[in-house]
Amino acid sequence: MSTNETIRDTIEQAATTVGSVWPLHSFVTANPLSGLEDRPFHEAVQQAERLFGGHGYPSADVFRAALDTGQIDPETLRSELRAHGYEEDPSTLLARMETQAESATEDDESSQHDVVDTVLTKWLASFLDEGHASWPMPNRERGFYAAFRSAARYDRSLPDPGAVATYPDDPTEAIEQVVSTYPRDRLVDLFEFHFSRLPGWTGFIKQRASSGGDWQAKYPITLTGYLAVRLVLTDLFDAPLAPPDSVAESMRSERDLQHDDEVPLPELWLNAWETTYRTELVEAIADQNQSTVASGDSEPAVALEDGGRPDAQLVFCIDTRSEVIRRHIENAGAYETYGYAGFFGIPMRYEAYDSGVAVDACPPILDAQHYVSDHPVEGCDHEHGRYDTWANTTRTAAHVLKSLTSNAATVFSFVESTGVGYGAALTARTLFPARVYDLLTNASERVPSPADFCAPALDHDSNADGNLPHGLSTAEKVEYAATAFELMGWDEFARIVAFVGHASQTANNPFESSLDCGACAGNAGGPNARVLAAICNDDEVKAALRDRGFDIPSDTVFVAGEHNTTTDEVTLFTAPVPESHEADLEQLRSDLETARAGAATERTESMDVPSPGTREAERRAADWAETRPEWGLAGNAGFVVGPRSLTRGLNLDGRSFLHSYDWRDDESGEALAAIVTGPMVVTQWINMQYYFSTVDNAVYGSGSKITHNPVGNVGVYQGNGGDLMTGLPLQSVMAADDDPYHQPLRLSVVIHAPVERVTTVLAENPRVTELLDNGWLSLTVVDPTQNGTSFEYDENLTWVAAETDDRRDAAEKPEPTAEPVAPLSADD
Repeated sequence: MSTNETIRDTIEQAATTVGSVWPLHSFVTANPLSGLEDRPFHEAVQQAERLFGGHGYPSADVFRAALDTGQIDPETLRSELRAHGYEEDPSTLLARMETQAESATEDDESSQHDVVDTVLTKWLASFLDEGHASWPMPNRERGFYAAFRSAARYDRSLPDPGAVATYPDDPTEAIEQVVSTYPRDRLVDLFEFHFSRLPGWTGFIKQRASSGGDWQAKYPITLTGYLAVRLVLTDLFDAPLAPPDSVAESMRSERDLQHDDEVPLPELWLNAWETTYRTELVEAIADQNQSTVASGDSEPAVALEDGGRPDAQLVFCIDTRSEVIRRHIENAGAYETYGYAGFFGIPMRYEAYDSGVAVDACPPILDAQHYVSDHPVEGCDHEHGRYDTWANTTRTAAHVLKSLTSNAATVFSFVESTGVGYGAALTARTLFPARVYDLLTNASERVPSPADFCAPALDHDSNADGNLPHGLSTAEKVEYAATAFELMGWDEFARIVAFVGHASQTANNPFESSLDCGACAGNAGGPNARVLAAICNDDEVKAALRDRGFDIPSDTVFVAGEHNTTTDEVTLFTAPVPESHEADLEQLRSDLETARAGAATERTESMDVPSPGTREAERRAADWAETRPEWGLAGNAGFVVGPRSLTRGLNLDGRSFLHSYDWRDDESGEALAAIVTGPMVVTQWINMQYYFSTVDNAVYGSGSKITHNPVGNVGVYQGNGGDLMTGLPLQSVMAADDDPYHQPLRLSVVIHAPVERVTTVLAENPRVTELLDNGWLSLTVVDPTQNGTSFEYDENLTWVAAETDDRRDAAEKPEPTAEPVAPLSADD
C-alpha cells in the first residue's frame, strides 16, 4: 500500500469517532456519538469525554430532582443498585457523585492549539460559506487546501505567511511531510485528536463530503484537505503535533464511579429512571391490549355505526408532536389516525416551484432515489400569474435593499431616509407580535401558494438530465403506495384519506429547521405528503393496488396536508378534490380547527404561560424575540410500534413516537423489518441528540440562542468564532439554566408483535442488534400470541419476561414461554 493510501485510510478510520453535522437550513437531529455506537454506551461516553470533554450523564442534582418528583421509582432504583453491588442509601451515592464532580479538574491552561483553532476556523468559515458573504473567498473551486495556500500568504496572523508556499501542492503529501517523524502505529490517535479539536467543523465537512450537493460540487472540501490545512498551521505556529501526556491525564474520568462490572454509577441511576418510565408505558399498552382482545376490537378502534365508514382517515408523521394533535382530532369526530414516517416512504430529491434549490426530502440514512419538482397545472393560469408577479416584486425589492445596505456610498443615506419606517416595523414586531402574525397571515392568504396551482411532476422522464431519475415509473408508484398500506396494516378506506406532513413556523430562529420534519432531513413534510396523495389518486395505481388486495373504493379521494407544529394549524392542499367531497372537506376543516384549539392549549400550558391557547401559539410563531417558539420533540422517550387501538385514548403527553403496524398483516415480517431498520434507527438518533444536548449543552448542544452568531448560512458560533455548535439550543431542552424540561432518557421501544418474529428481524439486522446490545436504546415486545405477555430484550438475541405492575391481576398474567427466550436459528 502506498504512503498516500495509508494516510487516506488512516484519516477515514480516525474520522469515524466524529458524528456528522448538517447545515442549519436542513438541520438533522443525529446522535453526536454515532461514531462510537459500536461500543457499550458507558464506554462511548467515557471515550467522548476524553475526546470532546463532554459529560455523558445527568448530574446528581438532576437525578435527585427526578427521584423527589417520582420520575424515578425508589424501589426500582434500589433494585438496580443492589444488582450491581451498591448497598448504600441513594442519598449517600448522590453525595458521592457530587464529590466526584467537584474534585474533577479541567485543564485551564491555554493550549498552544487554541491559536491554530482560531486561525483555522476563520478560513473554514470563509471557504464553506453558502451564499451569505458579500465578498466570497477566491479560488474555492480548487478545493479547500489549494484555496487556503493561494490566500494564506496574505494572512498577517500567521507567523510566516510566505512559508505556506513551501508545503507540497498535494494535501496528502503535505500531511505526510508534517507527520513524517511521528510513529506510524499512532497516526490514528494523532488524526483523531486533531479531528476532535473542532468536532463541529469536522462533522460538517464529513457530512458535506459524503453527501455531495451543489455547494460541494462547486467548492469541494475533503477531510484530507481539512487535515492538511490544520497540520500546516500546527507546523507554522510550532504547536505540538500531539497533545502532551499531561493533557490526556487531566481529562475528566468517571472511573471512580465504576464498580466491579465497570458500569458507572450514574448509568445505574439512568437505568432506574428509564425503567420507571418504560414500566408505566408498557403497562398502559399491555392493559389496553387486554381490553382490545376482550372486546374483540381491531385496529383502528373508532365508534362507527354498523357498516359505516369513518368521517376521514388521517396519516401523520410518527413525530411525538403528532401524538398530541391525533388525540384531539379523534375526540372531534369519528376519525381514524395513523402514524407513518413523515417522508411517507418516498426517498426523493425535491425542488419546489420557483425555488431553484433541490433538497433531499428523506431520512439521512437513505439516499434519494428520485428527482421530483413542482410544475404548474393547466387551468390555474390566474393563480400562477398572481404568484409570479408577487414573487418577482419581492425578489427585486430584496435585491435593491441588499445593494443599498451593503454599499458604502448609499448605506447612510438609505438609513436616514427609511429609519423611521424601519423603526416602526421593529417596534410592531417587538411589542405586538400577535398582530404582526395576523397581518402576515392575511397578506399570505391574498397571494396564491404554489400548492394551489402546482402539482408534483411524477411521470417518469427518461430524457431528463441529472444524477437521479426524474419522476417515478408506474411500478415504483404502486410499490410505494402498497408499502405504506402494508406498514400501517391498512385495508379499509374512508371517503377522505389525508396524508399530513409537518413543518414549523418561527421568526428569527437559526435552528428553525430542527423543528421541521426529521424524516425529511430537516425540511417540511408537505411535499412528500402531496407526492404520496398524487400517487394514490392515480387510477392506474389504484387498479394495481386492488390487484394486490387493497380494495380502494371508487369514492375514496386522497388529499395532502401540512401540520404547523408551532400553531397546530393543519392546512389541507385540496386542489384535486371533486365537488362531491366538498361537504366532507368542510366538516374535516371545521373539526381540525376544534382539534387545533385543544392541542395548542395543551402545548402552551406545558410552557407555563399566563394565557395558553391558540393565540399564544400564534404570538410565539411571529415573535422574533421568542427564544422558545415551541418545545419541538423535547420530552421524547418512547417509540410504540403497533395498532392505534393500543394507544387510542391514552394521553402519552407528546413523549412517544407512534408508528402504525398490524402484525396480522405481516406474516413475512418484512414490514416490521422496514420499521426496525428505518424509523426506529432515526428516532434513536433524534432521542440521542436531545439526550446529549440536555446533559451537556455547552459541548453537545449549542448553548443559549441569545448569544448565537450565524456563520456562512451553515451553522452558529457562540460569540465571534470557534467551533460550529453541533446540537440543540439551551432553550429547546431546558426550562431554566439548571432545570431540564427534557428528561434525558434513552429511547424505550415497544413493539406489538410475536416475540419470535422480532427476534428473526433482529437476527437479520446485526447493526440494530448492536445498538440494543450496547445499550443505546431498549426494546420491549408485547406479544399478542401470548395473551399480551411483555418481554424485554436482554442481550445476544435473548429475552426475559418483563416485570409487571403489582396492581395488575395476577390471574390474567400467562406464564411466559421461556425465560429467557432463546434466539431462533436460521432453520426456524
